[in-house]
Amino acid sequence: MKPSLLALLVALFFVSGSAVFADTPPETTPPSTSTAPAPTELKIDSGDTAWMLTSTGLVMLMTPGLALFYGGMVRRKNILGTMMHSMVALAVIGILWVLYGYALAFGDTNNGLIGWKSAFLGLQGVASGEPFPGTKIPIFVHCMYQGMFAIITPALISGALAERIKFGPYCLFLVLWGTLVYAPLAHWVWAVNSEGKPVGWLGAMGALDFAGGTVVHIAAGVSGLAAILVLRKRIGYPEHAIHPNSMVLTLTGAGLLWFGWFGFNGGSSLHADQVAASALTATQIAAAAAALSWLLAEWIHRGKPTALGLASGLVAGLVAVTPASGYVTPLGGMTIGLLAGVVCYAVVCLKPVFKYDDSLDAFGVHGVGGFLGALLTGLLCSKAINGAGADGSAIQFTIQLKAALVSVVFAFAVTYILVKAIDSLWGFCLEPQAENEGLDRNQHGEVGFDSALAYEQVPESPPTEPRPAMAPPNGAGRFTVILDGSNPRDLRETWSDLCQSGPQPVPAELRTVYPFVTTVQGNRFHFRGGDPAAMSASLTRLFEGRLHGQKIQARVES
Repeated sequence: MKPSLLALLVALFFVSGSAVFADTPPETTPPSTSTAPAPTELKIDSGDTAWMLTSTGLVMLMTPGLALFYGGMVRRKNILGTMMHSMVALAVIGILWVLYGYALAFGDTNNGLIGWKSAFLGLQGVASGEPFPGTKIPIFVHCMYQGMFAIITPALISGALAERIKFGPYCLFLVLWGTLVYAPLAHWVWAVNSEGKPVGWLGAMGALDFAGGTVVHIAAGVSGLAAILVLRKRIGYPEHAIHPNSMVLTLTGAGLLWFGWFGFNGGSSLHADQVAASALTATQIAAAAAALSWLLAEWIHRGKPTALGLASGLVAGLVAVTPASGYVTPLGGMTIGLLAGVVCYAVVCLKPVFKYDDSLDAFGVHGVGGFLGALLTGLLCSKAINGAGADGSAIQFTIQLKAALVSVVFAFAVTYILVKAIDSLWGFCLEPQAENEGLDRNQHGEVGFDSALAYEQVPESPPTEPRPAMAPPNGAGRFTVILDGSNPRDLRETWSDLCQSGPQPVPAELRTVYPFVTTVQGNRFHFRGGDPAAMSASLTRLFEGRLHGQKIQARVES
């Protein structure tokens, strides 16, 4: 199957290669006698572009934040492998998106189902100053901004499968899922025509998804659920307790996610305007409200508020407010956050009841939170906040429900098929022995944190070691020295300690006996060569000097 992965990646390059590297005659523009800027330059707004450049960086930072967030929640042996699941998406989806993903998601529509525009393949047919329809930012910026969404979405799915999947099949899954699930969904919701009007069939229906409730969070969460229903549970789950290795990492990651989410939601306005300000405000308030409601629910239910609860709660609030952020008032954002914290906490608590292994609560937080936020958007949206939106009503709620259900069914069905196929052809999960060893060592040959000091300590001066054992001089025979008066285990442990290299000088007695010792069995030291009397005396002094209070008696056996 590994050659198949290589063949697939090569094929993807060739699909776009004819367009990317085609010989296109350069455009000839007659010399201009005017000093006025080109028309495309007049359409680019520096303020909007600066905000979108900043937002792109903020959303990119969310992927390392997610790596830390997930990395702290797994066991120590899996921390690096778990973080790699997020970080590798920056590379795999980063290339896929530029080559053809952007063309599928935002190219000219085909009946509202999928996009295609050859100029978007590798961006080879796009001028640097060409604006994205309905905005005053370059297509280059829009492509990079949306690419960050495409990167983090499949990375979210990895949280449902943490601690038990192989790296190679996961990378293939990223390619297939980004192509067959994310790109179509993005087109259905966000694609626009040359006038900036929605043309994807869900967007044209009137579905509101400001920053990715259906495209990102419902799709990722439900896809995670589909995958865990196909694959086996972690070994020992739920019989054995599985504890996070570092809440410090998880809280740091949660903070970076919160910070980056201002670009995730605020940047989705695609303008530096009042809508961006409203989205940023709703985002902040919803995150704070959800963190508190989850924490209080946990405090009441379990008796103690936890750092994991705070981190999970604020992420649940950010997820739920994502589709609504550019359409609701600040108090609307607070309402969404308060409800999201309680609802998502309740769903996560039900995992042991339904016995599914959602390792890091990707479905419980992103799937459920995204679905809840999509529905609440239909009730709390206001045209006073965003004239391009709608006012909350039963009709808008119904539209939101339809769009959310479409995302659920589509993402679940396609992901189920993809995971089943990859697992059948390649094998998605680790073997039990490999899983016990951990992702870090088994899949990557390294560790996230090396806490063993033995590998760091070296002698302060070159160690002086006894010369190796040699053939007995003059053909001397074999003999055995038996030591009485001490526990054989104490003798064996002391001998083992003496034979370790280190900065301490080697005892003279050890120098005398070591070259002639062949094996040690309990209290019996087998020699080949050397003077039996000298060996006996040296062993006696060597052990009496270290086993204080014990009288050692040596006897020789030929």
